[in-house]
Amino acid sequence: MTTPDFSIITCTLNSDQWIKQSIRSVLRQNSVSIEYIFVDGGSTDGTLKKIQSITSPYKLLHRPAAGISDAMNAGIAEATGKIIACLHSDDFFLHANVLATVAERFNTTGCEWLFGRTSNLINGKLRPENFKAPIYTRQALLKGNFIPHPATFVTRELLQKSGGFNTELRYAMDYDLWLRLSMLSTPAQLNFPLTAFREHQGSLSTANRMAALREDLQVRLKYAPQDPLARMLHLARFHFRKFRQLVQTNQKYAKPA
Repeated sequence: MTTPDFSIITCTLNSDQWIKQSIRSVLRQNSVSIEYIFVDGGSTDGTLKKIQSITSPYKLLHRPAAGISDAMNAGIAEATGKIIACLHSDDFFLHANVLATVAERFNTTGCEWLFGRTSNLINGKLRPENFKAPIYTRQALLKGNFIPHPATFVTRELLQKSGGFNTELRYAMDYDLWLRLSMLSTPAQLNFPLTAFREHQGSLSTANRMAALREDLQVRLKYAPQDPLARMLHLARFHFRKFRQLVQTNQKYAKPA
């Protein structure tokens, strides 16, 4: 059997409202072979019907009530592709050449993992990120997670070596994984958007911003140098980000006067 270029893992749970656009963005990818894996947590809406309407080959795993990290790990365990990406059911690739672009960069750089940027889809409109990502270094990553989950691609071998996602974490499982990957290999960095991240009030990261920030700090302190000054700096950044997040959330979802 020929090894697919990519394994795309999409975790679902009552994703009927968004999943059609996500599926379409995967199926239209050019010039690469794809293994498409869905991990469903027990959907009771039209999610499974939309998945089952796909005419291309796919795999559907059922993982009810086990959590998103467990679901992604189940997909990774099933994956046979050279490169793995976890594309959530409310996110989507921005154009038909995203995976071809990623494959070309893996080939030319010899990297074991790679990340690009995302555009934010808010109230039906694509918007650019509101910050400029720093040039990757492990030290920069320890200051804050600037690697977007939907635009990150990892070789299957490196992902398996890292141990996958930490199932004890609810929000910062991606940041925890990036920091472990950074101890094994240096990623390639693309400074343009590959995927759209859909922000809405029902999304896990949007609905639980403060809890996510606290868990993010917990992960950062786990991997950061343990001297008192470094700890104080991380705590100061946390309080600044908490205030900034409150302001940004109010601005994004404020209704026009």
